Amino acid sequence: MDAPYAAMYAHERSRSSLPAEPEAMHPSSLIYKICPAALWAQAEAAGRFTGAPVDLADGFIHFSTAAQVGETAARHFAGQADLKLVAVDAAALGPALKWEVSRGGALFPHLYAPLDLAAVRFVRHLPLATDGTHAFPPLD
Repeated sequence: MDAPYAAMYAHERSRSSLPAEPEAMHPSSLIYKICPAALWAQAEAAGRFTGAPVDLADGFIHFSTAAQVGETAARHFAGQADLKLVAVDAAALGPALKWEVSRGGALFPHLYAPLDLAAVRFVRHLPLATDGTHAFPPLD
C-alpha cells in the first residue's frame, strides 16, 4: 500500500466496514468508476489511477456496483458530458478494497490504494441521453 493511502486508511478505519470478501457480498466481480475523460487519459498515461479530487480528499477511490452506478451518475455527474465508465475486476484489487456502509446504508466498494490498470476490464464512453441522463451500456 502506498504511504499516502496507508495514512489515509488508518484514519478511515473508524468508518463502518465489513471484512467479508466482495464476492460473498456481491455475485458480480465487476465494480465501476465514473471518471472525466481527461482525468482517465492521465491515468492511462501514468499506468495507474490515483483518484479524482473527491477520492483524494476522502482518502480512497470511490466505486459503485452495477446496481449503484446509475444513482451515482445522477447524484454526482448530472448533466456532465465527456465521461468514461471504467469497469474493474474487484477480485484483482486484493485487501485494499473495502466494502463500507455509505449512501442509504448500502455497502459501497472503496479502494485504499491507487488503481492498477491491469485490473480494468473495460473503459467505455458514458454519453448523455436526450433527456440529460447518462446512457449506460448493459451491466452485469
